[in-house]
Amino acid sequence: MKTLLRNVVIEERFHPAKSAGWWGGLDYAARPLAGARGKKNRGSALLEMTMLGAAKVLGIVACAAVALSLLAPQASAQVTFERLLNSSKEPQNWMMYSGDYAGHRFSALEQINASNAASLVPKWAYQTMAGGKFEGTPLVVDGILYGTGQDDRVFALDARSGRPIWQYQQALPVDIRPCCGRVNRGLAILGDKVFVATLDVHVIALDRKTGNVVWDVHAAEHSKGYSFTLAPLVIKNLVIVGVSGGEYGIRGFIDAYDAATGERKWRFNTIPGPGEPGHETWEGDSWKVGGSPAWITGTYDAATNTTFWTTGNPAPSNRGEGRAGDNLYSNCLLALDPDTGKLKWHFQFTRHDEHDYDATQVPVMIDDGDRKLVAQANRNGFFYVIDRSSGKLLFATPYGRVTWSDSKDASGVPVERKEASPTLLGVPVCPGALGATNWMSPTYDPQTKLFYVTAREQCDIFATAPQPYDAGHAFYGSAYFPNDEAQPFWGALRALDPATGKLKWEWKHTSPSWAGVLSTAGGLVFTGDAEGNFIALEAASGKVLWHFQCGASVFSSPMSFAIDGKQYVAVAAGSALFTFGLP
Repeated sequence: MKTLLRNVVIEERFHPAKSAGWWGGLDYAARPLAGARGKKNRGSALLEMTMLGAAKVLGIVACAAVALSLLAPQASAQVTFERLLNSSKEPQNWMMYSGDYAGHRFSALEQINASNAASLVPKWAYQTMAGGKFEGTPLVVDGILYGTGQDDRVFALDARSGRPIWQYQQALPVDIRPCCGRVNRGLAILGDKVFVATLDVHVIALDRKTGNVVWDVHAAEHSKGYSFTLAPLVIKNLVIVGVSGGEYGIRGFIDAYDAATGERKWRFNTIPGPGEPGHETWEGDSWKVGGSPAWITGTYDAATNTTFWTTGNPAPSNRGEGRAGDNLYSNCLLALDPDTGKLKWHFQFTRHDEHDYDATQVPVMIDDGDRKLVAQANRNGFFYVIDRSSGKLLFATPYGRVTWSDSKDASGVPVERKEASPTLLGVPVCPGALGATNWMSPTYDPQTKLFYVTAREQCDIFATAPQPYDAGHAFYGSAYFPNDEAQPFWGALRALDPATGKLKWEWKHTSPSWAGVLSTAGGLVFTGDAEGNFIALEAASGKVLWHFQCGASVFSSPMSFAIDGKQYVAVAAGSALFTFGLP
Protein backbone atom coordinates (compact mmCIF):
# COMPACT_ATOMS: atom_id res chain seq x y z
CA MET A 1 0.00 0.00 0.00
CA LYS A 2 1.59 3.32 -1.08
CA THR A 3 0.88 6.98 -0.70
CA LEU A 4 3.14 9.24 -2.77
CA LEU A 5 4.60 12.37 -1.21
CA ARG A 6 7.89 14.04 -2.28
CA ASN A 7 11.66 13.80 -1.66
CA VAL A 8 11.72 11.47 1.36
CA VAL A 9 10.76 7.85 1.82
CA ILE A 10 9.37 6.88 5.20
CA GLU A 11 9.38 3.13 5.58
CA GLU A 12 6.80 2.03 8.11
CA ARG A 13 7.40 -1.37 9.62
CA PHE A 14 4.22 -2.84 11.03
CA HIS A 15 4.34 -4.81 14.29
CA PRO A 16 1.18 -6.89 14.61
CA ALA A 17 1.55 -7.14 18.39
CA LYS A 18 -1.08 -5.29 20.44
CA SER A 19 0.00 -1.67 20.85
CA ALA A 20 -1.13 1.71 22.13
CA GLY A 21 -2.36 3.40 18.98
CA TRP A 22 -0.30 4.06 15.89
CA TRP A 23 3.05 4.64 17.56
CA GLY A 24 3.15 1.29 19.34
CA GLY A 25 2.65 -0.65 16.13
CA LEU A 26 4.86 1.21 13.66
CA ASP A 27 8.39 2.52 13.52
CA TYR A 28 10.04 4.69 10.92
CA ALA A 29 13.22 4.74 8.86
CA ALA A 30 13.81 7.59 6.43
CA ARG A 31 15.95 7.56 3.28
CA PRO A 32 16.17 9.81 0.19
CA LEU A 33 13.68 9.13 -2.57
CA ALA A 34 15.52 8.67 -5.85
CA GLY A 35 14.02 10.41 -8.84
CA ALA A 36 11.58 12.47 -6.81
CA ARG A 37 9.26 14.34 -9.08
CA GLY A 38 8.51 18.05 -8.95
CA LYS A 39 9.75 21.42 -10.06
CA LYS A 40 13.50 21.84 -10.23
CA ASN A 41 14.98 23.23 -7.00
CA ARG A 42 11.61 23.21 -5.25
CA GLY A 43 11.45 21.34 -1.99
CA SER A 44 8.05 19.85 -1.91
CA ALA A 45 7.67 16.81 0.21
CA LEU A 46 6.43 13.73 -1.55
CA LEU A 47 6.80 10.85 0.90
CA GLU A 48 6.47 7.34 -0.39
CA MET A 49 5.01 5.30 2.46
CA THR A 50 5.49 1.55 2.09
CA MET A 51 4.04 -0.94 4.56
CA LEU A 52 6.59 -3.68 5.18
CA GLY A 53 6.41 -6.64 7.50
CA ALA A 54 8.41 -9.34 9.21
CA ALA A 55 6.46 -12.16 7.56
CA LYS A 56 5.19 -12.78 4.03
CA VAL A 57 4.76 -9.56 2.09
CA LEU A 58 1.17 -10.09 0.98
CA GLY A 59 -0.03 -10.96 4.44
CA ILE A 60 1.61 -7.99 6.04
CA VAL A 61 0.45 -5.56 3.36
CA ALA A 62 -3.11 -6.75 3.90
CA CYS A 63 -2.72 -6.45 7.67
CA ALA A 64 -1.25 -2.96 7.33
CA ALA A 65 -4.06 -1.86 5.04
CA VAL A 66 -6.64 -2.96 7.60
CA ALA A 67 -4.75 -1.17 10.37
CA LEU A 68 -4.59 2.06 8.38
CA SER A 69 -8.26 1.95 7.50
CA LEU A 70 -9.18 1.55 11.16
CA LEU A 71 -6.91 4.34 12.32
CA ALA A 72 -7.64 6.85 9.55
CA PRO A 73 -9.86 9.82 10.46
CA GLN A 74 -13.25 10.12 8.87
CA ALA A 75 -13.42 11.63 5.40
CA SER A 76 -13.36 15.41 5.52
CA ALA A 77 -16.00 17.55 3.84
CA GLN A 78 -15.00 20.41 1.57
CA VAL A 79 -14.04 23.57 3.43
CA THR A 80 -16.21 26.22 1.84
CA PHE A 81 -16.17 29.94 2.42
CA GLU A 82 -19.56 29.52 4.08
CA ARG A 83 -18.02 27.14 6.62
CA LEU A 84 -15.29 29.65 7.35
CA LEU A 85 -17.86 32.43 7.78
CA ASN A 86 -19.81 30.26 10.21
CA SER A 87 -16.84 28.76 12.03
CA SER A 88 -18.53 29.45 15.38
CA LYS A 89 -21.04 26.71 14.51
CA GLU A 90 -18.16 24.20 14.37
CA PRO A 91 -16.28 24.74 17.64
CA GLN A 92 -14.72 21.29 17.28
CA ASN A 93 -12.72 22.67 14.34
CA TRP A 94 -10.13 25.45 14.21
CA MET A 95 -10.26 26.62 10.62
CA MET A 96 -8.13 29.76 10.53
CA TYR A 97 -5.18 31.31 12.30
CA SER A 98 -7.16 33.22 14.96
CA GLY A 99 -10.00 30.68 15.10
CA ASP A 100 -12.51 33.04 13.47
CA TYR A 101 -12.61 36.06 11.20
CA ALA A 102 -12.99 38.42 14.18
CA GLY A 103 -9.56 37.53 15.53
CA HIS A 104 -10.97 36.49 18.91
CA ARG A 105 -8.85 33.35 19.41
CA PHE A 106 -11.78 32.12 21.55
CA SER A 107 -13.04 28.53 21.67
CA ALA A 108 -16.69 27.83 22.46
CA LEU A 109 -15.71 24.40 23.79
CA GLU A 110 -16.30 24.02 27.52
CA GLN A 111 -15.60 20.39 28.40
CA ILE A 112 -12.29 21.59 29.85
CA ASN A 113 -13.27 24.22 32.40
CA ALA A 114 -12.27 25.96 35.60
CA SER A 115 -13.52 23.06 37.71
CA ASN A 116 -11.43 20.35 36.03
CA ALA A 117 -8.48 22.14 34.39
CA ALA A 118 -6.18 20.96 37.18
CA SER A 119 -6.63 17.42 35.83
CA LEU A 120 -5.25 18.14 32.35
CA VAL A 121 -2.67 15.67 31.05
CA PRO A 122 -0.60 15.49 27.86
CA LYS A 123 -2.21 13.31 25.20
CA TRP A 124 0.37 13.31 22.41
CA ALA A 125 3.29 15.32 21.09
CA TYR A 126 4.60 15.71 17.56
CA GLN A 127 8.25 16.58 16.92
CA THR A 128 9.00 18.74 13.88
CA MET A 129 12.67 17.68 13.99
CA ALA A 130 13.69 21.28 13.22
CA GLY A 131 15.50 23.87 15.31
CA GLY A 132 14.65 27.46 16.06
CA LYS A 133 11.44 29.10 17.24
CA PHE A 134 8.22 27.15 16.67
CA GLU A 135 5.61 29.90 16.26
CA GLY A 136 2.85 28.10 14.38
CA THR A 137 -0.83 27.76 15.27
CA PRO A 138 -2.24 24.59 13.64
CA LEU A 139 -5.59 24.19 11.95
CA VAL A 140 -7.91 21.28 12.73
CA VAL A 141 -10.66 20.33 10.27
CA ASP A 142 -12.76 17.18 10.60
CA GLY A 143 -10.18 15.23 12.58
CA ILE A 144 -7.09 16.25 10.61
CA LEU A 145 -4.54 18.67 12.04
CA TYR A 146 -2.59 20.82 9.56
CA GLY A 147 0.44 22.68 10.83
CA THR A 148 3.66 24.44 9.96
CA GLY A 149 7.00 24.29 11.70
CA GLN A 150 10.34 25.97 11.40
CA ASP A 151 11.96 26.30 7.95
CA ASP A 152 8.54 26.16 6.22
CA ARG A 153 7.87 22.54 7.11
CA VAL A 154 4.19 21.67 6.60
CA PHE A 155 2.52 18.57 8.01
CA ALA A 156 -0.83 16.84 8.32
CA LEU A 157 -1.54 14.66 11.36
CA ASP A 158 -4.33 12.50 12.71
CA ALA A 159 -5.65 14.84 15.39
CA ARG A 160 -6.55 11.89 17.63
CA SER A 161 -3.04 10.57 17.98
CA GLY A 162 -0.53 12.86 16.27
CA ARG A 163 0.13 10.17 13.61
CA PRO A 164 1.75 11.76 10.54
CA ILE A 165 -0.23 11.59 7.30
CA TRP A 166 2.02 13.66 5.05
CA GLN A 167 4.78 16.23 5.20
CA TYR A 168 5.93 18.98 2.86
CA GLN A 169 9.37 20.59 3.14
CA GLN A 170 10.21 23.77 1.26
CA ALA A 171 13.79 23.75 -0.10
CA LEU A 172 14.90 27.19 1.02
CA PRO A 173 17.76 29.07 -0.64
CA VAL A 174 20.85 29.59 1.48
CA ASP A 175 20.58 33.37 1.20
CA ILE A 176 17.12 34.00 2.65
CA ARG A 177 17.03 36.98 5.02
CA PRO A 178 14.43 36.55 7.75
CA CYS A 179 15.02 39.16 10.42
CA CYS A 180 13.89 37.18 13.42
CA GLY A 181 14.20 33.45 12.87
CA ARG A 182 13.28 30.90 10.23
CA VAL A 183 9.67 30.87 11.39
CA ASN A 184 6.22 30.26 9.95
CA ARG A 185 3.01 31.01 11.85
CA GLY A 186 0.52 28.79 10.07
CA LEU A 187 -1.76 27.91 7.18
CA ALA A 188 -5.07 28.83 5.59
CA ILE A 189 -7.54 26.31 4.15
CA LEU A 190 -10.21 26.34 1.44
CA GLY A 191 -11.79 23.53 -0.56
CA ASP A 192 -9.29 20.70 -0.97
CA LYS A 193 -6.19 22.88 -0.46
CA VAL A 194 -4.09 24.33 2.33
CA PHE A 195 -2.02 27.45 1.68
CA VAL A 196 1.40 28.38 3.01
CA ALA A 197 3.52 31.52 2.52
CA THR A 198 7.26 30.87 2.72
CA LEU A 199 10.51 32.53 3.74
CA ASP A 200 11.67 32.66 0.11
CA VAL A 201 8.54 34.69 -0.74
CA HIS A 202 6.44 31.99 -2.39
CA VAL A 203 2.72 31.39 -1.88
CA ILE A 204 1.97 27.69 -2.32
CA ALA A 205 -1.24 25.66 -2.48
CA LEU A 206 -0.97 22.06 -1.30
CA ASP A 207 -3.45 19.24 -1.77
CA ARG A 208 -4.66 18.72 1.77
CA LYS A 209 -5.04 14.97 1.32
CA THR A 210 -1.52 14.32 0.01
CA GLY A 211 0.65 17.41 0.51
CA ASN A 212 1.32 17.58 -3.24
CA VAL A 213 1.90 21.02 -4.75
CA VAL A 214 -1.14 22.31 -6.67
CA TRP A 215 0.30 25.72 -7.52
CA ASP A 216 3.30 27.81 -6.53
CA VAL A 217 3.77 31.55 -7.18
CA HIS A 218 6.73 33.78 -6.48
CA ALA A 219 5.85 37.18 -4.99
CA ALA A 220 9.14 39.10 -4.56
CA GLU A 221 12.93 38.76 -4.36
CA HIS A 222 14.17 37.22 -1.14
CA SER A 223 17.69 38.50 -1.86
CA LYS A 224 16.42 42.03 -1.20
CA GLY A 225 15.08 41.11 2.23
CA TYR A 226 11.49 40.16 1.38
CA SER A 227 10.00 37.12 3.12
CA PHE A 228 6.70 35.65 4.30
CA THR A 229 6.26 34.49 7.90
CA LEU A 230 2.52 34.84 8.54
CA ALA A 231 -0.45 32.52 8.12
CA PRO A 232 -2.50 33.51 5.04
CA LEU A 233 -6.13 34.61 5.35
CA VAL A 234 -8.75 33.19 2.96
CA ILE A 235 -11.68 35.44 2.04
CA LYS A 236 -14.15 34.17 -0.56
CA ASN A 237 -11.94 32.75 -3.33
CA LEU A 238 -8.84 34.76 -2.40
CA VAL A 239 -5.72 33.92 -0.41
CA ILE A 240 -4.42 37.11 1.21
CA VAL A 241 -0.87 37.52 2.53
CA GLY A 242 1.30 40.35 3.83
CA VAL A 243 5.06 40.58 3.48
CA SER A 244 7.86 40.67 6.07
CA GLY A 245 11.19 42.45 5.77
CA GLY A 246 10.84 45.93 7.25
CA GLU A 247 14.36 45.64 8.65
CA TYR A 248 15.79 45.48 5.11
CA GLY A 249 14.33 48.58 3.48
CA ILE A 250 11.71 46.76 1.42
CA ARG A 251 8.57 48.39 0.07
CA GLY A 252 5.78 46.59 1.90
CA PHE A 253 2.70 45.07 0.29
CA ILE A 254 -0.42 42.97 0.85
CA ASP A 255 -1.31 40.52 -1.96
CA ALA A 256 -4.40 38.51 -2.89
CA TYR A 257 -4.19 35.33 -5.00
CA ASP A 258 -6.88 33.25 -6.66
CA ALA A 259 -7.26 30.13 -4.51
CA ALA A 260 -7.91 27.91 -7.53
CA THR A 261 -5.10 29.04 -9.83
CA GLY A 262 -2.60 31.13 -7.88
CA GLU A 263 -3.11 34.13 -10.14
CA ARG A 264 -2.44 37.38 -8.32
CA LYS A 265 -5.65 39.42 -8.26
CA TRP A 266 -4.42 42.57 -6.54
CA ARG A 267 -1.57 44.14 -4.61
CA PHE A 268 -1.87 46.96 -2.08
CA ASN A 269 1.44 48.74 -1.64
CA THR A 270 1.72 49.85 1.97
CA ILE A 271 3.87 52.78 0.85
CA PRO A 272 2.09 55.01 -1.69
CA GLY A 273 3.92 55.75 -4.93
CA PRO A 274 4.06 59.07 -6.80
CA GLY A 275 0.60 60.52 -7.42
CA GLU A 276 -1.06 58.31 -4.78
CA PRO A 277 -2.59 59.71 -1.58
CA GLY A 278 -0.05 59.57 1.23
CA HIS A 279 3.02 59.78 -1.00
CA GLU A 280 3.61 63.30 0.29
CA THR A 281 4.30 61.87 3.76
CA TRP A 282 7.73 60.64 2.61
CA GLU A 283 10.80 62.78 2.07
CA GLY A 284 12.36 62.56 -1.37
CA ASP A 285 12.91 58.99 -2.52
CA SER A 286 12.76 57.51 0.98
CA TRP A 287 9.47 55.81 0.06
CA LYS A 288 11.32 53.39 -2.20
CA VAL A 289 13.01 51.73 0.78
CA GLY A 290 10.52 52.71 3.45
CA GLY A 291 9.63 49.31 4.94
CA SER A 292 6.03 49.18 6.23
CA PRO A 293 5.65 45.38 6.14
CA ALA A 294 2.40 43.54 6.97
CA TRP A 295 3.56 40.41 8.72
CA ILE A 296 0.65 39.35 10.91
CA THR A 297 -2.64 37.83 9.74
CA GLY A 298 -5.59 40.18 9.35
CA THR A 299 -9.29 39.86 10.19
CA TYR A 300 -12.52 40.21 8.18
CA ASP A 301 -15.92 41.84 8.68
CA ALA A 302 -18.40 40.12 6.36
CA ALA A 303 -21.18 42.61 7.14
CA THR A 304 -19.24 45.44 5.51
CA ASN A 305 -17.00 43.28 3.31
CA THR A 306 -13.89 44.81 4.89
CA THR A 307 -10.63 43.14 5.79
CA PHE A 308 -8.41 44.71 8.44
CA TRP A 309 -4.63 44.49 8.21
CA THR A 310 -1.88 46.10 10.23
CA THR A 311 1.55 47.29 9.16
CA GLY A 312 5.00 47.58 10.67
CA ASN A 313 7.79 50.10 11.05
CA PRO A 314 9.10 52.53 8.45
CA ALA A 315 12.72 52.02 7.41
CA PRO A 316 15.25 52.72 8.68
CA SER A 317 13.37 51.62 11.74
CA ASN A 318 14.99 53.82 14.40
CA ARG A 319 16.21 56.85 12.46
CA GLY A 320 13.77 59.49 11.26
CA GLU A 321 16.29 61.74 9.54
CA GLY A 322 15.98 61.45 5.78
CA ARG A 323 12.33 60.34 5.81
CA ALA A 324 10.55 63.41 7.19
CA GLY A 325 6.76 63.13 7.42
CA ASP A 326 4.22 60.72 8.88
CA ASN A 327 5.47 57.90 6.62
CA LEU A 328 2.14 56.39 5.56
CA TYR A 329 1.06 53.63 5.70
CA SER A 330 3.60 52.41 8.24
CA ASN A 331 2.31 51.46 11.70
CA CYS A 332 -1.29 51.61 10.47
CA LEU A 333 -4.57 49.79 10.69
CA LEU A 334 -5.80 49.43 7.10
CA ALA A 335 -9.42 48.80 6.11
CA LEU A 336 -9.37 47.20 2.66
CA ASP A 337 -11.98 45.94 0.22
CA PRO A 338 -11.01 42.24 -0.10
CA ASP A 339 -12.38 42.01 -3.64
CA THR A 340 -10.20 44.79 -5.04
CA GLY A 341 -7.57 45.70 -2.45
CA LYS A 342 -8.80 49.30 -2.44
CA LEU A 343 -8.24 51.27 0.76
CA LYS A 344 -11.43 52.34 2.57
CA TRP A 345 -9.72 54.12 5.46
CA HIS A 346 -6.61 53.99 7.60
CA PHE A 347 -5.60 54.82 11.15
CA GLN A 348 -1.95 55.43 12.04
CA PHE A 349 -0.94 54.39 15.56
CA THR A 350 2.60 55.85 15.59
CA ARG A 351 3.49 58.65 13.18
CA HIS A 352 7.05 58.97 11.93
CA ASP A 353 8.09 56.05 14.13
CA GLU A 354 11.65 56.09 15.46
CA HIS A 355 11.42 53.21 17.95
CA ASP A 356 10.43 50.17 15.88
CA TYR A 357 6.86 50.22 17.17
CA ASP A 358 5.33 47.91 14.56
CA ALA A 359 1.53 47.80 14.64
CA THR A 360 1.65 44.15 13.58
CA GLN A 361 -0.64 42.87 16.29
CA VAL A 362 -3.90 41.11 15.38
CA PRO A 363 -6.71 43.68 14.94
CA VAL A 364 -9.52 42.22 17.07
CA MET A 365 -13.12 42.95 16.08
CA ILE A 366 -15.56 43.50 18.97
CA ASP A 367 -19.30 44.19 18.85
CA ASP A 368 -20.50 46.25 21.81
CA GLY A 369 -24.23 46.70 21.33
CA ASP A 370 -24.59 48.90 18.26
CA ARG A 371 -20.92 49.85 18.33
CA LYS A 372 -18.68 48.01 15.87
CA LEU A 373 -15.13 48.21 17.14
CA VAL A 374 -11.55 47.18 16.45
CA ALA A 375 -9.29 46.82 19.48
CA GLN A 376 -5.52 46.57 19.50
CA ALA A 377 -2.94 46.47 22.28
CA ASN A 378 -0.17 48.17 20.32
CA ARG A 379 3.55 47.63 20.58
CA ASN A 380 3.94 51.32 21.51
CA GLY A 381 2.26 50.70 24.90
CA PHE A 382 -1.21 52.08 24.19
CA PHE A 383 -4.46 50.11 24.03
CA TYR A 384 -6.57 51.48 21.16
CA VAL A 385 -10.28 51.11 20.49
CA ILE A 386 -11.41 52.30 17.06
CA ASP A 387 -14.78 52.54 15.30
CA ARG A 388 -14.35 50.00 12.53
CA SER A 389 -16.95 51.58 10.26
CA SER A 390 -15.11 54.89 10.04
CA GLY A 391 -11.60 54.47 11.47
CA LYS A 392 -12.30 57.08 14.16
CA LEU A 393 -10.31 56.65 17.35
CA LEU A 394 -12.50 56.26 20.44
CA PHE A 395 -9.67 56.14 22.96
CA ALA A 396 -6.02 55.23 23.46
CA THR A 397 -4.99 54.25 27.00
CA PRO A 398 -1.57 53.07 28.23
CA TYR A 399 -1.49 49.43 29.31
CA GLY A 400 2.26 49.44 30.05
CA ARG A 401 4.94 51.94 30.96
CA VAL A 402 5.14 54.68 28.30
CA THR A 403 7.67 57.52 28.10
CA TRP A 404 7.90 58.11 24.34
CA SER A 405 4.67 60.12 24.45
CA ASP A 406 3.16 62.39 27.10
CA SER A 407 0.47 64.14 25.06
CA LYS A 408 -2.21 63.57 22.43
CA ASP A 409 -3.44 65.57 19.48
CA ALA A 410 -6.98 66.88 19.11
CA SER A 411 -8.22 63.50 17.85
CA GLY A 412 -6.73 61.64 20.83
CA VAL A 413 -3.75 60.12 19.00
CA PRO A 414 -0.57 59.90 21.13
CA VAL A 415 2.21 62.22 19.95
CA GLU A 416 5.94 61.58 20.31
CA ARG A 417 7.94 63.71 22.76
CA LYS A 418 10.74 65.55 21.03
CA GLU A 419 13.07 64.39 23.79
CA ALA A 420 12.35 60.73 22.96
CA SER A 421 13.87 60.98 19.50
CA PRO A 422 17.06 58.84 19.26
CA THR A 423 20.40 60.66 19.46
CA LEU A 424 24.01 59.77 18.77
CA LEU A 425 24.68 59.16 22.47
CA GLY A 426 21.36 57.43 23.14
CA VAL A 427 18.08 58.24 24.85
CA PRO A 428 16.19 56.00 27.32
CA VAL A 429 12.64 55.28 26.12
CA CYS A 430 9.79 53.04 27.28
CA PRO A 431 8.64 50.67 25.97
CA GLY A 432 11.80 49.26 24.42
CA ALA A 433 12.16 48.20 20.81
CA LEU A 434 10.50 44.82 21.45
CA GLY A 435 7.41 46.72 22.55
CA ALA A 436 4.88 46.52 25.34
CA THR A 437 3.67 43.48 23.40
CA ASN A 438 4.70 42.03 20.07
CA TRP A 439 3.23 39.73 17.41
CA MET A 440 1.88 37.08 19.82
CA SER A 441 -1.90 36.80 19.60
CA PRO A 442 -4.26 38.33 22.13
CA THR A 443 -7.71 36.91 22.79
CA TYR A 444 -11.16 38.39 23.36
CA ASP A 445 -13.61 36.46 25.52
CA PRO A 446 -17.25 37.37 24.74
CA GLN A 447 -18.32 35.87 28.08
CA THR A 448 -16.12 37.99 30.34
CA LYS A 449 -16.01 40.79 27.74
CA LEU A 450 -12.29 41.13 28.43
CA PHE A 451 -9.30 41.46 26.12
CA TYR A 452 -6.27 39.43 27.24
CA VAL A 453 -2.76 40.28 26.06
CA THR A 454 0.83 39.25 26.82
CA ALA A 455 2.60 42.39 28.00
CA ARG A 456 6.28 43.22 28.39
CA GLU A 457 7.90 45.78 30.71
CA GLN A 458 11.27 46.78 29.29
CA CYS A 459 12.90 50.12 28.49
CA ASP A 460 15.76 50.56 26.00
CA ILE A 461 18.31 53.19 25.09
CA PHE A 462 17.91 54.26 21.47
CA ALA A 463 20.93 55.64 19.62
CA THR A 464 21.14 56.64 15.98
CA ALA A 465 23.68 57.34 13.25
CA PRO A 466 23.54 57.72 9.45
CA GLN A 467 23.37 54.48 7.48
CA PRO A 468 23.28 54.18 3.68
CA TYR A 469 20.79 51.77 2.15
CA ASP A 470 22.35 48.57 0.76
CA ALA A 471 19.85 46.19 -0.87
CA GLY A 472 19.50 42.94 1.04
CA HIS A 473 21.30 44.21 4.15
CA ALA A 474 19.80 45.29 7.47
CA PHE A 475 18.66 48.91 7.42
CA TYR A 476 18.13 50.08 11.00
CA GLY A 477 19.92 53.44 11.10
CA SER A 478 20.37 52.91 14.80
CA ALA A 479 21.15 50.67 17.70
CA TYR A 480 19.10 49.96 20.78
CA PHE A 481 20.13 48.18 23.93
CA PRO A 482 18.66 47.56 27.38
CA ASN A 483 18.60 50.41 29.84
CA ASP A 484 20.72 49.14 32.73
CA GLU A 485 19.28 51.77 35.07
CA ALA A 486 15.76 50.41 34.63
CA GLN A 487 14.35 47.64 36.78
CA PRO A 488 14.80 44.05 35.54
CA PHE A 489 12.61 43.15 32.59
CA TRP A 490 9.42 41.30 33.34
CA GLY A 491 6.23 40.25 31.65
CA ALA A 492 2.58 39.76 32.49
CA LEU A 493 -0.71 38.46 31.17
CA ARG A 494 -3.11 41.40 31.38
CA ALA A 495 -6.89 41.49 31.16
CA LEU A 496 -8.19 44.78 29.75
CA ASP A 497 -11.74 46.10 29.51
CA PRO A 498 -12.35 47.24 25.90
CA ALA A 499 -15.23 49.45 27.11
CA THR A 500 -12.93 51.61 29.23
CA GLY A 501 -9.34 50.56 28.56
CA LYS A 502 -8.85 49.83 32.25
CA LEU A 503 -6.82 46.92 33.63
CA LYS A 504 -9.01 44.29 35.33
CA TRP A 505 -6.23 41.97 36.47
CA GLU A 506 -2.71 40.89 35.68
CA TRP A 507 -0.65 37.78 36.32
CA LYS A 508 3.10 38.34 36.33
CA HIS A 509 5.55 36.14 34.47
CA THR A 510 9.04 35.51 35.83
CA SER A 511 10.47 37.05 32.65
CA PRO A 512 8.95 38.52 29.47
CA SER A 513 6.92 35.96 27.52
CA TRP A 514 6.53 35.46 23.76
CA ALA A 515 3.40 33.29 24.06
CA GLY A 516 -0.03 34.26 22.79
CA VAL A 517 -3.32 33.71 24.59
CA LEU A 518 -6.41 31.51 24.09
CA SER A 519 -9.74 31.96 25.90
CA THR A 520 -12.47 29.32 26.11
CA ALA A 521 -16.12 28.98 27.07
CA GLY A 522 -14.93 26.88 30.00
CA GLY A 523 -13.97 30.08 31.81
CA LEU A 524 -10.26 29.67 31.05
CA VAL A 525 -7.39 31.48 29.42
CA PHE A 526 -4.28 29.58 28.30
CA THR A 527 -0.83 31.01 27.73
CA GLY A 528 2.84 30.06 28.03
CA ASP A 529 6.10 31.53 29.24
CA ALA A 530 9.80 31.73 28.44
CA GLU A 531 10.58 29.17 31.12
CA GLY A 532 8.65 26.49 29.20
CA ASN A 533 5.42 26.44 31.20
CA PHE A 534 2.02 26.09 29.54
CA ILE A 535 -0.51 27.64 31.92
CA ALA A 536 -4.28 27.64 32.46
CA LEU A 537 -5.80 30.55 34.39
CA GLU A 538 -9.29 31.45 35.49
CA ALA A 539 -10.54 33.98 32.95
CA ALA A 540 -12.46 36.08 35.46
CA SER A 541 -9.73 36.47 38.06
CA GLY A 542 -6.34 35.43 36.66
CA LYS A 543 -5.95 32.68 39.24
CA VAL A 544 -3.56 29.96 38.05
CA LEU A 545 -5.29 26.58 37.92
CA TRP A 546 -2.73 24.34 36.19
CA HIS A 547 0.59 24.33 34.42
CA PHE A 548 2.74 21.88 32.47
CA GLN A 549 6.49 22.11 31.90
CA CYS A 550 7.09 21.65 28.15
CA GLY A 551 10.88 21.65 28.43
CA ALA A 552 11.38 24.66 26.14
CA SER A 553 10.13 28.23 25.74
CA VAL A 554 6.68 28.82 24.28
CA PHE A 555 6.87 31.09 21.20
CA SER A 556 3.39 30.33 19.88
CA SER A 557 -0.30 31.01 20.43
CA PRO A 558 -2.50 28.12 21.68
CA MET A 559 -5.70 26.78 20.13
CA SER A 560 -8.40 24.21 20.97
CA PHE A 561 -10.33 21.54 19.09
CA ALA A 562 -12.47 18.48 19.74
CA ILE A 563 -12.72 15.04 18.22
CA ASP A 564 -14.88 12.06 19.22
CA GLY A 565 -16.53 14.27 21.82
CA LYS A 566 -13.27 15.05 23.60
CA GLN A 567 -11.77 18.53 23.85
CA TYR A 568 -8.05 19.17 23.40
CA VAL A 569 -5.82 22.21 23.80
CA ALA A 570 -2.66 22.45 21.68
CA VAL A 571 0.45 24.61 21.84
CA ALA A 572 3.89 24.56 20.24
CA ALA A 573 7.00 24.71 22.44
CA GLY A 574 10.60 24.01 21.52
CA SER A 575 10.36 21.77 18.45
CA ALA A 576 7.22 19.93 19.57
CA LEU A 577 3.49 20.40 19.20
CA PHE A 578 1.85 19.36 22.48
CA THR A 579 -1.81 18.42 22.95
CA PHE A 580 -3.59 18.19 26.30
CA GLY A 581 -6.91 16.79 27.43
CA LEU A 582 -8.74 15.39 30.42
CA PRO A 583 -7.80 11.90 31.68
